[in-house]
Amino acid sequence: MAEMRGLYALPPGVDFADAFVRGLLERMADQPPEALAGVTVFVNAASTRGALYRAFDRAGPLLLPQIRSITGVDPGPLVMPDPPVPPLARRLELARLIAQMLAMRPDLGAGHSIPVLAQSLSQLMVEMQTEGRDLSDLEAIDTGDHARHWQNALAFLRIAAQFHLGDPSQDRPARQRAAAQAAARDWPQGIDLPQGPVIVAGSTGSHGATRLYMQAVAALPNGAVVLPGFDFDQPAPVWDGLERADDHPQARFAPLIAEAGYPQRWTAVRPPSEGRNRLISLALRPAPVTDQWIAEGPALPDLIAATADLTLIEADQPGQEAETIALIMRDAAERGGEQVTLIAADSGLIRRVTAALDRWHIRPDDSAGRPLPLTAPGLFLRQVAALFGQPLTIDRLLILLKHPLTATGSTAIGRNDMLRETRELELQLRRNGPAFPDAATLADWATKGDGTRKIWAEWLAAMLSRITAVARDRAPRPLPHRLADLLDLAQALAAGPDGDAERSQLWQDKAGQMARAVLDHLVEHAALGPDIGPGDFSALLVTELQAKAVRDDVEAHHCLRIHGPREARLHGHGTVILSGLNEGGWPQALSPDPWLSRQMRAAAGLPLPERQIGLAAHDFQQAVAADRVYLTRAKRDAEAETIPSRWLNRMLNLMGGLPDRGGPEALARMRARGAEWLALAQAVARPPAPV
Repeated sequence: MAEMRGLYALPPGVDFADAFVRGLLERMADQPPEALAGVTVFVNAASTRGALYRAFDRAGPLLLPQIRSITGVDPGPLVMPDPPVPPLARRLELARLIAQMLAMRPDLGAGHSIPVLAQSLSQLMVEMQTEGRDLSDLEAIDTGDHARHWQNALAFLRIAAQFHLGDPSQDRPARQRAAAQAAARDWPQGIDLPQGPVIVAGSTGSHGATRLYMQAVAALPNGAVVLPGFDFDQPAPVWDGLERADDHPQARFAPLIAEAGYPQRWTAVRPPSEGRNRLISLALRPAPVTDQWIAEGPALPDLIAATADLTLIEADQPGQEAETIALIMRDAAERGGEQVTLIAADSGLIRRVTAALDRWHIRPDDSAGRPLPLTAPGLFLRQVAALFGQPLTIDRLLILLKHPLTATGSTAIGRNDMLRETRELELQLRRNGPAFPDAATLADWATKGDGTRKIWAEWLAAMLSRITAVARDRAPRPLPHRLADLLDLAQALAAGPDGDAERSQLWQDKAGQMARAVLDHLVEHAALGPDIGPGDFSALLVTELQAKAVRDDVEAHHCLRIHGPREARLHGHGTVILSGLNEGGWPQALSPDPWLSRQMRAAAGLPLPERQIGLAAHDFQQAVAADRVYLTRAKRDAEAETIPSRWLNRMLNLMGGLPDRGGPEALARMRARGAEWLALAQAVARPPAPV
């Protein structure tokens, strides 16, 4: 077996899964077929695992290695015998602590709901566990120069950390950290060494526990770490200072290089355009970069050739951007064999593109699926939850009555009759009121119709009485009671007159079954949560639903794919459309931390918020290195003019300052190719009038 020890990497622009499998098979070429089954490959996500399985399938018939998730690394039952506690249970416990804090100090939670604060606090606890931090790190923070708000927040945070971090066996991140620490401690001494070769593939080591485990694997005699999207064009002096440049795309690799040395190439495969990779590498240097641009820019290759497969599309507004992207994808679908991947961070843009493609009956393969809150059951549950603690207005009532899941279990009235009566009721209420309908307002209206109206009105009057009762209940109540009220009211509305909730369509399809599973999970752990008001309950429901997405059981077009930025490391090859390249879109704006300021995070040894910018920059660097790339943005959004993404801005500025390398001309050609697509999209959207 060829040497397989230490740190390896693949450059941006290559098919990571295929290149990884190719390199592994090259190293196992002199081994018997069954030796491959003794290899263990740790991956960072389920999508990486699926991509590797497909790559092995393309390689032909062979025994597969064991492919596992690196986040699932565990110390084992002898060290931690009890299974980890579900994250929801831990969040609800933190929510109870936060509710008690807000009862004494309401100012600490101004502008935030309890579920949102619990979610952010839970994420902070996870960060502390993966980075190996504990209560002592919080105790070491000096708050003398901080505002009173941060001092009070830190005082509570120390209490929460003492409660949450006391038993590491309860949380998966803490167990992963413990396993990584055990590997780093025991393997160099020859204790509990893995039986076969171990490889970590596709992870950037952005979290402390993952990075520690990768360092332990790289030090094994038969261990290897294969990094994705590694910048081989970056000079050594730049690497020396990257650990302090959190927003740089390669910063996550700096600690690994310091520990294991500069990586070797996993295979001899080359990116589609090495000249373009050099351009992007220089453009994304840590700021300030002007002196490096002046010194190294003239050494870049001819930029016209390097950017020949780059197209810059600058639309006037998001609708035009989506129409143009859809036209590019339609063109690829008509060609039949060319695969196109749309990488988008904006879910709104994805919906626009999908709607535009639907005009031609083209359905792309959207890996993210549809968020559960936007499905029919998710919207229905959100609308029912919005009735709690709020007066019932005409609009709220009509939204419920017109929902496609309302009264779907009824045997006494059909859907068409129900919609007709709803229309008549709307006309009555719009003309004569009252603004807040109740059961009494339906009595007179019911006498002016036939028997169907009477059945409908009597059922609706009973529903209005129940809705009025929950609308008046604004005080905090136990979470199990809130959930019971939600389920009872939602099922009664879905059942309809003389109907049956089990026969209704509320829980029938995939989205309904998923929504029911989310609610059942909430019910199971609801006793751990605090007493909660109607607004916080709605926020909790949306948060839990938002964590799930539904993929429709329909056949998507085999050439068209839609992925999020994090999947660029797997799909940053072939033809790629990088969309929404505006500040606040990609990269997305950083969410403020309500618990620790930037200085306090640094003092506690936690990653700075700019780490998220660096991860997004790495996704961009991998995707822009693909064979053919379309860069798209909208010059305006619904409110004002937009600012180009910082990475796109750097690339354009660097090219504009290199006339000797053909930069301005290359940029003009990129824009000209984009203008052609914009003109085609405009022609499709507004065809000329017939002569």
